[in-house]
Amino acid sequence: MSEGEKARLTAWSHELRTVHQRLRAALEATRDALSSQQDAASATRDLLLFCHGFCAALTAHHEGEDRELFPAIAAAHPELRETLRRLEQDHSMIAYLLGGLEKAVAQAASPAALERHLDGISAIMESHFRYEERALLTVLESLDLRADPRDVFGPL
Repeated sequence: MSEGEKARLTAWSHELRTVHQRLRAALEATRDALSSQQDAASATRDLLLFCHGFCAALTAHHEGEDRELFPAIAAAHPELRETLRRLEQDHSMIAYLLGGLEKAVAQAASPAALERHLDGISAIMESHFRYEERALLTVLESLDLRADPRDVFGPL
């Protein structure tokens, strides 16, 4: 295998780690926007912007994995189908939590309530990312998937 081909193959594991780091940073920026505000109205206005961007990016990331990455892994590594099913369940749980955050923002919930939503998303998201990296990074280093990384991992 040439160095160029090896770099292309291992790029999928690098892409996953990079996107996870960007999503962690987006969540932190969302938290910072909330904590920097003194009143609920200001917090809600800022979170409309930050939440929309963060929620859209995380959703697109998981949709891309479900649509592009996981079927490719399942085809190449059928022994990982149960792991992939669990990851897809995590995606559903995170989507539910994001919906709750979006609803709370739309209803101008208190900063404390919004913080609780962010805490829940953060806990599940971090657990999911760590599990996904432990389970899939090695596989991604040899996965022959010819796709645009934005289609696979979302716009980040």
